[in-house]
Amino acid sequence: MSDAERLLARLVAFDTTSSESNLALVRYVEDYLASHGVDAERVMSPCGNKANLIARIGPEAPGGVMLSGHTDVVPVAGQPWSSDPFTLRDGGDGRLYGRGTCDMKGFLACALAKVPEWVNAPLKQPVYLGFSYDEEIGCVGAPSLIKRFYEHYSTTAHVIVGEPTSMQPVVAQKGATNLRTTVVGREAHSSQVNQGTSAIHVAARLVTFIEDTMTALVEEGRVDEAFNVPHTSLHVGKIKGGTAINIMARECQFEWEIRHLPTETFDDIYARFETFCAELSAELQAKGKQVEITTEALNVTVPGLADRDNDRVIRLAKDHLPAGCCDHAVAYATEAGQFQGQGLQTIILGPGSIAQAHQPDEYVERSQLEACTAFLDNMTKALQSDATS
Repeated sequence: MSDAERLLARLVAFDTTSSESNLALVRYVEDYLASHGVDAERVMSPCGNKANLIARIGPEAPGGVMLSGHTDVVPVAGQPWSSDPFTLRDGGDGRLYGRGTCDMKGFLACALAKVPEWVNAPLKQPVYLGFSYDEEIGCVGAPSLIKRFYEHYSTTAHVIVGEPTSMQPVVAQKGATNLRTTVVGREAHSSQVNQGTSAIHVAARLVTFIEDTMTALVEEGRVDEAFNVPHTSLHVGKIKGGTAINIMARECQFEWEIRHLPTETFDDIYARFETFCAELSAELQAKGKQVEITTEALNVTVPGLADRDNDRVIRLAKDHLPAGCCDHAVAYATEAGQFQGQGLQTIILGPGSIAQAHQPDEYVERSQLEACTAFLDNMTKALQSDATS
């Protein structure tokens, strides 16, 4: 078993589901780093039950590389796992099973496994580790980590966010915002539809508008073929409302998302929905119908990662990956756009496939850990020179 695999087994054993504290894992990483003479700084969550972690290996010098990853994982409840999800299992098929093996404790383990070598290497530029909390519920922890890093550590380091990309560089991602819309109408007997306002019927018109907005964006030519879904997507995932079939529903609530292209903004897309809500409310009220529509964001808007201002970090990646790697774009959200928003050159690159993330019997292929380790080995050589600056 490699050092990375041993560390992965330890990391997987911590239940860092986003609903739980990650402090036990943070303490373990702090102790591991301290055993190699590396200090780490916590950036605490407002509630005090979670923490980001920042560490520097090597000189206090310009440049270098920040290896960033999140410590939290998604829930396992209701999933048909073949074994304990918080015990690393070697399937004998070249795969290591466990919650977070792919997303994204495999990357954290590979990075931590290199610490002893980095400590003893003649680095001219530093390696930074940035481990965050609550990425899975909206990239909540990263902003405070990034602010602390930029203000007190480096304004010139390149950033590699180690989400699972099958060790292919990802240069663009969509932004994402989750929303909840609540419609309040007026109850009445269903035989007297002229006396009430069905919140469900109003919500249905809003849901239809959300899908129509996505179609309109495509018709306007707002597409980017680099993405497998080449346009901003809007999707309603949950809806509930009503109390009985013969009562006009007083309330209906639905949860939805906007995943916007990095060349667009949440505000621009959401403004269309907001305008339609105002027009629909006015139309209904003119007919004597009582209605109230409110929408709240369920997370901070996660910005997209744009394929720009990244030439040096892309060169760093491609110079130390096998020949033939090519740029990719992904629809899922990561912390990469937050780093870019701070002015840091950023890409996404890590072991494992996103197809295995969040699944029962999540796994990472051993060959992917080996590929990540090989990349970090090669990158170490660059940090012993001025090759990343």
